[in-house]
Amino acid sequence: MLARHGAPARSTVVGMSEPFIVRRRIPEAVRREAPAQAWGMAAGAAVPVVDALAAPLAPLASAAAAAPVAPAARRELPDHPALAPLRDLLADPAVSDVFVNGTDGLFVDRGHGVEPVAGWSAGADELRALAVALIGIGGRHLDDGSPLVDVRWEHGARVHAVLPPVACSGAAISIRLPHVEVPDLDALGRSGMFDAVTGARLEALVERRANLLVTGATGAGKTTLLAALLGRVPASERIVTIEDVAELRIAHPHHVRLEARQPNLEGAGAVPLARLVREALRMRPDRLVVGECRGEEVRELLTALNTGHEGGAGTVHAGSIRDLPARLEALGALAGWDDHATARQVTSAIGVVVHVERGTDGVRRIAGFARPVLEDGRLGVEAIT
Repeated sequence: MLARHGAPARSTVVGMSEPFIVRRRIPEAVRREAPAQAWGMAAGAAVPVVDALAAPLAPLASAAAAAPVAPAARRELPDHPALAPLRDLLADPAVSDVFVNGTDGLFVDRGHGVEPVAGWSAGADELRALAVALIGIGGRHLDDGSPLVDVRWEHGARVHAVLPPVACSGAAISIRLPHVEVPDLDALGRSGMFDAVTGARLEALVERRANLLVTGATGAGKTTLLAALLGRVPASERIVTIEDVAELRIAHPHHVRLEARQPNLEGAGAVPLARLVREALRMRPDRLVVGECRGEEVRELLTALNTGHEGGAGTVHAGSIRDLPARLEALGALAGWDDHATARQVTSAIGVVVHVERGTDGVRRIAGFARPVLEDGRLGVEAIT
């Protein structure tokens, strides 16, 4: 059997799929250490879980080692052996996303588009075990009964996994990594997201407590820009953020983070975004923020912003500013509103729309500003120059 990169092979290595499959009655299998008795070993003997996972995926360790990163710049990650075959890539501050496309290979995004990791391969059983273990780190279960799961690790990484047969080529894993540094407006300007004039406009919007809606496609930089803007909120103000998976990292001393909760195995205990928005209103926020509006919670957010909560913000998926009215009308329908009700609520609640795009060169840029307007009773947008 292959050994870890740079380490001699061991005859006692257990197959990768064994220590990382989450069994119904042995949840300890996803903890940092498993009881030696579970593997038929003498008490006190070391369990070779790291080697077991790293051995079949040794080519990954070699590929990641080709571009070493200074220890001081490395990203913080959970201290769990399941990360061993991916740790070098996940810790690289230049990497924003890591994708395992089943048996089709491993891909990373370093800000210039998705690129494959050469020489990487893994079997279906190894991939399944890896997916189960990575989801287990976040405290949830991935199995045939729940083959699609999304979790957040400590330090902010977001992990999504899909098991076969839903994923046709083997377990599909998507890992979205946070910036090593907390997003800063000045740093985003230097990276090319906007020029000095646009930067001054953004700061003015925060200062005058305009209600902002940041829009863009997946991976365009919506959350990053929103976090940087909230970092400019005066320290005397209280920010309450509500997210499906907590991703917003804000350089602010008075930031309360609320995260939605999925139902447990019995289908109970769910805490949806809509309820969190209602609860947040009782927490006396100076700035109420919904990380991403994707359902009926848009009703609570818009209602709150229409009743005196200035300086609020949120993000919405939209491919372009022209697509935004249709997207908001769809969200309004999920909340029980018709097109006219949605249009009136949006135009009253949202002051400015900031749209971000990611170019073919991988650079995220602000594409423009707009304001919601009424057009014959329907929602429209008007560009701000």
